[in-house]
Amino acid sequence: MAITLKNPDGLPKIDVYRQVAIASGSQLVFIAGQVAWDADGVTVGEGDLAAQVEQSYLNIATALAEAGGSFGDVAKLTFYVVDWTPDKMPALLEGVSRASAKLGITPVPPATLIGVAALDVPEHLVEIEATAVLD
Repeated sequence: MAITLKNPDGLPKIDVYRQVAIASGSQLVFIAGQVAWDADGVTVGEGDLAAQVEQSYLNIATALAEAGGSFGDVAKLTFYVVDWTPDKMPALLEGVSRASAKLGITPVPPATLIGVAALDVPEHLVEIEATAVLD
């Protein structure tokens, strides 16, 4: 794999995060922000953050596969969450876990989580974008 994740001494070690992603591959892949749309453009899980995270995460996997990659190639995930508060973290992690289980992978949590006032469509609660490096 082209990505090595590390938590260097001298920086906080947070269970679900890695502080550094070292990319050694030769092809950068930038996945546009994915929301909880299914293949027909219908919002999945209206009002349910965990369900929307799950669908958005699965959409990232679909986009990565099109580029010839997988979550093992992800250098950075950025989550944009509407009206973020820390009490929403369990629902966010539940969505990541459910999608990861469906994909048969180890969960890759966000490297960056940004609270926003709104997204492009009022019923969307989360948008996820990814940067990956392929060999």
